[in-house]
Amino acid sequence: MICVKVNNQRETEAIAEKLARNLEPGDIIGLNGDLGAGKTTFTKALGAALGVKEDITSPTFTLLQEYEGDLPVYHFDVYRMNDPQEFNDLGAEEYLDGDGISVVEWADMVEAYLPDNRLQIEIRWLDSDQRKICFIPLGNFNEIKLKGLV
Repeated sequence: MICVKVNNQRETEAIAEKLARNLEPGDIIGLNGDLGAGKTTFTKALGAALGVKEDITSPTFTLLQEYEGDLPVYHFDVYRMNDPQEFNDLGAEEYLDGDGISVVEWADMVEAYLPDNRLQIEIRWLDSDQRKICFIPLGNFNEIKLKGLV
């Protein structure tokens, strides 16, 4: 596990951009954290670094947004799901096994449906400006992809 403290939105974006440089098709990122801590901000910066031209927004009411870039980005936000089975009903497995980068906000809500091999990211408030971002590689997720984050 690697943890880093960030002091503002720009530092959060910079960390996401560094991570994006090391990602490969099929990588899965599970994002958890406090409400308003920066999960969507992180995802926007990650997508931009992966060549996504569209503005990435929270897909809270649609649950899934697909973005084209150098690699496709599949952005799930499962916060408003009533039942984790809905994640599976979306055809999530097809995306998770796909050729893009899958980002699942509120991943702990659908953990049973996520592959063992993924990068779990926790974003927590430290105070009104600072956050702590922890990167936890699970299963066979290659820790070398975290090189250069700190």
